[in-house]
Amino acid sequence: MQIRTRSVAAHDEASWRALWAGYLAFYQTDLPPDVTDLTWRRLLDAAEPVHCLVAEADGAIWGIVNYVFHRATWTASSYCYLEDLFTAPEARGRGVGRALIEAVYAAAQAAGATRVYWLTHESNATARQLYDAVAENAGFIQYRKTIAS
Repeated sequence: MQIRTRSVAAHDEASWRALWAGYLAFYQTDLPPDVTDLTWRRLLDAAEPVHCLVAEADGAIWGIVNYVFHRATWTASSYCYLEDLFTAPEARGRGVGRALIEAVYAAAQAAGATRVYWLTHESNATARQLYDAVAENAGFIQYRKTIAS
């Protein structure tokens, strides 16, 4: 499989939505359709700090990664939060996830960001094997509180 990564384009919408739905199902969550629609529009808007790359091979899209650049308090530069990464189940173990992470590293470097970071669930053992190979586990525990709008 010859994998190529590139920025998402408007004609990728059906593939992105299918992979996005798989990602949400993997994490056993549902989003209102209007949130998915808004996310898609943001990914295509050059003025947004939210970006998406796709991994394609053999004429199909096998994975997506959504990432966000943001300011940081510990550096004058920005950081890059790799927010969502998902590969088609049949593409796993074939280098798609690694290619997408490496592409985010390259995008972050080009944007002047000095750190790429992400979260995963502790039970995501398969992905964690890849993550342990391409990054450092910083050992932090996430706390969260949902704030009603």
